[in-house]
Amino acid sequence: MNQDHPETDNTHAAGDEQLLDQVQTLQAELEQVKADVLRERADLENQRKRVARDIEQARKFANEKLLGDLLPVFDSLDAGLAAAGDDPNPLREGLELTYKQLLKVAADNGLSLLNPVGETFNPEHHQAISQVDAPAGVAPGAVVTVFQKGYLLNDRLLRPALVVVARD
Repeated sequence: MNQDHPETDNTHAAGDEQLLDQVQTLQAELEQVKADVLRERADLENQRKRVARDIEQARKFANEKLLGDLLPVFDSLDAGLAAAGDDPNPLREGLELTYKQLLKVAADNGLSLLNPVGETFNPEHHQAISQVDAPAGVAPGAVVTVFQKGYLLNDRLLRPALVVVARD
């Protein structure tokens, strides 16, 4: 210590304390900046994942309107096949071929057919329009008749099947 100039020691001590305070303040700011950077990175990563998920959903269901608009065409082809009977003839064969090709194109784009005859009634995929007494060999709650086939688009219901269900 400098006995001749004690004020010099106090000045050094005050300067050291001030520097120590500045270092602590800067360290606290650095920690805050690090925390902010980590939070921003996490937000960006979450946003990236959300955008990727939204793009995948949009891609998966982009053709929903088109396929929905084709459902009456499927219904008309079904009705035409039913009216043509079971006898093989060129018109029926052409109609069947057209129907199968259309179903394949739709299936390639995520559409699947719900034709639940004999299956247990599922309110998530079927819409019951009436009930009948269970015919012999048919379990209660099973679908007896399908009035209109239903369709799923990538496992999401596009149109429920209209069905008649066997009574309990």
